[in-house]
Amino acid sequence: MPAVTDNGSGPDGSAPDGEAGKARAVPEAAVARLAVYLRVLTTMAEQGAVTVSSEELSAAAGVNSAKLRKDLSYLGSYGVRGVGYEVGVLTEEIERILGLTRQHKVAVAGIGNLGHALANYGGFPGRGFPVAALFDVDPDLIGVPVGGIAVSHLDDIPAVCAERQVSIGVIATPPGAAQVVCDRLVAGGVECILNFAPVVLHAPDHVQVRKVDLAVELQMLSFHVASRDAGNPADDGPVSVTSAGTGVLSRASSNGEVV
Repeated sequence: MPAVTDNGSGPDGSAPDGEAGKARAVPEAAVARLAVYLRVLTTMAEQGAVTVSSEELSAAAGVNSAKLRKDLSYLGSYGVRGVGYEVGVLTEEIERILGLTRQHKVAVAGIGNLGHALANYGGFPGRGFPVAALFDVDPDLIGVPVGGIAVSHLDDIPAVCAERQVSIGVIATPPGAAQVVCDRLVAGGVECILNFAPVVLHAPDHVQVRKVDLAVELQMLSFHVASRDAGNPADDGPVSVTSAGTGVLSRASSNGEVV
C-alpha cells in the first residue's frame, strides 16, 4: 500500500514515544483523510477558531473521532486533554506531512473544456499548486493565454516542464493521446501525474499516477443506490465485484489499474 513517511516528530520537534528519527508510514486512506482535515481546519482558521476538539473536527470532516485521533497520531500530535488541538499548529503539521510546505508547479495537457476549467481554477495557487504550463495540439490554441499562461505544443512538454520545474502533470487529453503525454511528462522530470483520460497509463515505478474516472464514480453511486433499493445496503464494508459482471465492483489502485 502506498504510504507517506515521516520522521515521527511532534509539534515541538520531539519524537513521540522516544522513537527519535524513526520513519512512520501513513496509510494512503489516512493521507486522503488528512487532506480533508486540512480543508476543514483552513475554514475554521478563516472563521477565527484557535482550538478545536477531536469531536468537533471529526464531525466537520465526516469521520468518527477514534479514526481521527488515529490519523493524527501519525503526525505525533495528540492535542491537549480538555483543550483539544491548536488549529494553527495542527494545520502546519498536516501541511508538512502532505508535503505542502513548498509549492508544486502543475502542467495541464489537453486544453478542452476540462483543461480550460483546471487552468482557470483559482483555488490551486492558494493551496500550493500553481499552474505553470499548458499544452495542446490545436494550432488555434498554441500561444493563446489561458488563465494567464500561454499554451504550448505537446511536443514541447519535456523541455517546458524541465525548464519550469513542473512536479505534477495533469492529463486531460483524449484517451489515444494520454500515454504519449505521460511519456513526455516523465521525460520532462515530472514524477506525479493525475490522469483524467479513461485509460490505464504505464509509467516508471518512481512516478506516481492517480486516475480520476468520473464515470466510474457515478457507477459506484449507482451501485449503492441499487443496493439500497434492493434492501442490501453496501455501506457496511468494502465491496468486491468483478468487472465481468459477476456482482463485484472493482476498485482502481493509485496507478490507475483495477484491483
